[in-house]
Amino acid sequence: MLRLSRETSSSQRQMFKSNSMQNDIILEELLLKRSQQKKKISPVNYKKRLFVFTQRSLFYYDYDKEKKGNKKGTIDVRKIRCVETVNIEDETPVERQYPFQIVYKDGLLYVYGTNQDSRRQWLEALQKEIKNNSYLLNKYHPGFFTNGKFLCCNQSCKTAPGCAIWELYNSLHSPSNITERLPGNLKLNRPSLPPIPREAKSPLRIAVAEYDYRPQRKSDIPLIKNHKYYILVEKDPDWWRVRDADGNEGDAPRTHLRERFETANETRKDTGSRENDSAEEASLEDYEWFVGDITRARSEQLLLEKGKEGAFMLRKSSQAGKYTMSVLSLAVENKNGTVKHYHVHTDSDNKVYLAQNHCFASLPKLITYHQHNAAGILTRLRHPVSTKLKKVPSSAPLGNGLWELKRIDIVLLKELGSGQFGLVQLGKWKGEYDVAVKMIRESSMSEEEFLEEAQIMMKFSHPKLVRLYGVCTEKYPLYIVTEFMSNGCLLTYLKDHRKELQPFQLLEMCHDVCEAMEFLEHHQFIHRDLAARNCLVDSDLTVKVSDFGMTRYVLDDQYVSSVGTKFPVKWSAPEVLHYSNFSSKSDVWAFGILMWEVFSLGKQPYELYDNPQVVEKISQGYRLYRPQLSSEGIYEIMYSCWHELPEQRPTFHQLRSQIESVQDDERP
Repeated sequence: MLRLSRETSSSQRQMFKSNSMQNDIILEELLLKRSQQKKKISPVNYKKRLFVFTQRSLFYYDYDKEKKGNKKGTIDVRKIRCVETVNIEDETPVERQYPFQIVYKDGLLYVYGTNQDSRRQWLEALQKEIKNNSYLLNKYHPGFFTNGKFLCCNQSCKTAPGCAIWELYNSLHSPSNITERLPGNLKLNRPSLPPIPREAKSPLRIAVAEYDYRPQRKSDIPLIKNHKYYILVEKDPDWWRVRDADGNEGDAPRTHLRERFETANETRKDTGSRENDSAEEASLEDYEWFVGDITRARSEQLLLEKGKEGAFMLRKSSQAGKYTMSVLSLAVENKNGTVKHYHVHTDSDNKVYLAQNHCFASLPKLITYHQHNAAGILTRLRHPVSTKLKKVPSSAPLGNGLWELKRIDIVLLKELGSGQFGLVQLGKWKGEYDVAVKMIRESSMSEEEFLEEAQIMMKFSHPKLVRLYGVCTEKYPLYIVTEFMSNGCLLTYLKDHRKELQPFQLLEMCHDVCEAMEFLEHHQFIHRDLAARNCLVDSDLTVKVSDFGMTRYVLDDQYVSSVGTKFPVKWSAPEVLHYSNFSSKSDVWAFGILMWEVFSLGKQPYELYDNPQVVEKISQGYRLYRPQLSSEGIYEIMYSCWHELPEQRPTFHQLRSQIESVQDDERP
C-alpha cells in the first residue's frame, strides 16, 4: 500500500477506513486530479484529492491541511472500462508529469501520480481489479480531452471510440478469465482462430461472441464472450453455423454474435511492425485492388472505363516504397467523372493513412475502413478495379447462397406502394407465408447498390427491425423479400387513424423505434434516413424500422458522405446540413423529428418552410414546437435530441431509458 502524506491526519485515516464499505483498502494516496470539463467553456483546473481504492470502489475526497475532507466522488470498480497512461502536454510542470486516465461507464477521470513509481502502482492495482469487468475497451485515447476535443485524434465527442489499441485488452481478457465464468465445463484452450493458409485470398467472415452461450441442442456449439468464430453457413436469419479455434463446428444463435469485417491477411499474427517492401508487395498481390506498377494515365483509363462511383485501385507510386490510391468520382461537373489520386502517407509510428486522424497498421486495414467511410477523401472505396486476367462475376453470390429465393416460389398478389426504386407488392411465399416484395427496376438502382442494401439487412436480427427473408437476383426486377407488415407505413397509419390513437400508444411506437435504433447503434450501424415514412406497422401496432438503403457500417461512429450525396433536409442535424457528417448522434436528431411526427399524427416537420429556409432556421437555433398530444416530459425527450452539439445529445440507450421512465405516466 502506498503511504499517505505526513500531512494526513489520523482523523482522516479513520474516516477513510470507515467509508471503505468494509473492504480492505488496496491503495490510498494524495494525488492531483484534473477537472472533468463537463462544459466546453469550463476552464481546466487541478486540485489535490485523497484517493482511496478498495476492491469495490474508488473514492476521492477533499484535502485541506488538517481539515476533515468531504467525499467528492466515487467510481464503481465494476464500471471501469480502461485504465492507462496519458500523453503529457507541452510545457507541463513537474507536478503533472505522470498522468493516467480512468475510463468508466459514466465518464472519464484524469489523475496525476506523484512520481513514476506512484503511477505504476496505481495502474497495476486498478488493472488487476478490473480484469473480469464487462465491456472493457480494446481502444483508448492516449491524448487528453481538452476544450471539447481529444488532442490525439480531434474527435469532439467525449464518449467517442478510442483511436489507439489498448495493448492490455487481450491479457485482461485471457481465456482462463472468461472460462471461469462459464457454467458447467465449457472450455476453450486458444483465444485466437487457427492460421489461414497462405493461398487464401477471399474475404473471411468472422464473428465475435458478445455473450456466453451454453448449448441447448446437440448441434449447438458453446460461445465464450469476446472469442472469435468463423461463420461457415447462415442456416436462417437467427442461426449461424460457426467453427471455433479448436476446429469444432456447430450452430450458434445470431443474437449472441457480432460480425467483424476482416480479410484473410488480417487474421494472421500481427507482429506490430511493417515488413520490408518486397514482402509487403507479395502480400498485397492477394488483393484485387492492388494493381502494382502501372502509370497514372493507365490507372485513370481503367477507372473511367469502369465508370462507377467509388471505383478504386492501389498502385505503386513513382517514389520507391510508396503507394498511391486512385479513385473515381462521378459527383463532379465532368459527366465522365474525375479521378483523384491520394498518396498513402506514413506517420511516426509507421502507420499508414490517406487522411489525417485515420491511421492504420496496414494497407488492407486502411482500405477496409475507407470502404465503409469516405472520411476525408472524395468518396467511399466501392468497386475495386483490377488488371489481373481473372474477372470477377458481375453478380456475386450473397452470403452462402441460402438467401437466394426461387422466384417461382413467390406469387405476387397486390401492390402495397411505390417509390423511386419501383413497387412494393404483397406476395405469398411457397403458398403459405405472407411477404412484402420490394421490386427494384434496372434503371432505379444498380446491382451493387441492391446487394449492399440486402447484405446490410442480412446482418440484422432484432424484433423491431423488419426481417429479411431473402432475395431474387437472377434477373430484373430484383426482389428484396421481407416480412409483411399488415398496417403499412407508419406515416400513413398516423394520418389515417388520427382519432383513434392515444398518447400512450404513440409513445409505445416511439419506444419500438428507439429499441431498433439502440440495436443499430450498438452494432456500429447508422441509418441516415430515419423517419416515419421508413417505419412499418404490424397488426398488433408494433412498429419496426425499415428502408436501409442509406445505412452504413462505421468503425468510429462517423461517416462523411461523398460530394453530391442527397439526404432528407428536414430530418438532418446541423453537422449533416453543413458538413455531411453522419453519426449515431445525427440518427438521434432524426429520431427526435420522428417523435414529433408521431405526436403530431403525421404532420410535415417545418411545414411553413422550404429546405433552404429550414437550414437557415436550424442554424439560428430554431426548433420544432411541442405537439398538442405531447406532454412536457415527452417534449423534453425529443428536444434533447436537437442539441446543436452532437456530443450533448443522448444515446439511444439513454433515450430508451428516458422513454420508459415516462411511459407509466402516459397510460390512462
